[in-house]
Amino acid sequence: MPEQQNHATDEPLRLMAVHAHPDDESSKGAATTARYVAEGVEVLVVTCTGGERGDVLNPQYGPLDPEHMGEIRRAEMAAAAAALGVRQQWLGFVDSGLPEGDPLPPLPDGCFALVPLEEATAPLVEAVRAFRPHVITTYDPSGGYPHPDHVMCHRVSVEAFAAAGDPQRYPGLGEPWTPLKLYYNHGFSLARLRALHEALVEAGRESPFGDWIESRVAREIPERQVTTTIRCEQYFPARDDALRAHATQIDPDGFFFAIPRSVEAAQWPTEEFELAESRVPTTLPEDDLFAGVR
Repeated sequence: MPEQQNHATDEPLRLMAVHAHPDDESSKGAATTARYVAEGVEVLVVTCTGGERGDVLNPQYGPLDPEHMGEIRRAEMAAAAAALGVRQQWLGFVDSGLPEGDPLPPLPDGCFALVPLEEATAPLVEAVRAFRPHVITTYDPSGGYPHPDHVMCHRVSVEAFAAAGDPQRYPGLGEPWTPLKLYYNHGFSLARLRALHEALVEAGRESPFGDWIESRVAREIPERQVTTTIRCEQYFPARDDALRAHATQIDPDGFFFAIPRSVEAAQWPTEEFELAESRVPTTLPEDDLFAGVR
């Protein structure tokens, strides 16, 4: 069982956000991390892979030599981290790519999703023990969407949350540290999409979300429980700056920026999370990731 360390009440609060690729930290919970940084919380973004196999998703970017994708995305990540005010650490695994086709092709040898769980978790355990986060955020078991790296990110995060405080597990990777709360990010929930879509339609504006909502409903994708809502509209500009920093991945004229920020702030000024596990007493619903820790 994990040891229970003395989490001193006068030390800075620490939040670790574990993501699969560079750009995920800017599209999932970014305004929340920017808010906590502004409030004096130490925030570390951990990025599992280098995004080497990502496609250029911004049609305005122009041709790109795939061999240089990893280098470019590291520079983008540095700019995004600066925009959010967070620290950032690479785990050093190789992007698995998003397999397409029927049947799906095999994943490439040596990619993150094929690394044995303990081997993939070891550097994250080491990072947890070094940074000593009180709270960790990651993806739900589905990965948020079925990218193999997102699913693997969930698996290593859950394993590290369980193991980092246990001196018998992952020996030699630092002094044990027991994080207190584990959360899953909630990104584009159906409730959020509907609220923004309806606000745009009522205002006589074009909405980019109509087909998306219909597709989600038709596929009967289950909605996960929201337990924790963070008010963060003041930090949407920092989130947007971080998104734009990932120039290969984010179209500045695409759906991320299709909603006027005044409409978004009025209709949906929050980011949502799902409390997966807590080692401290807390009462749901919450409005703070550190509820029960402070």
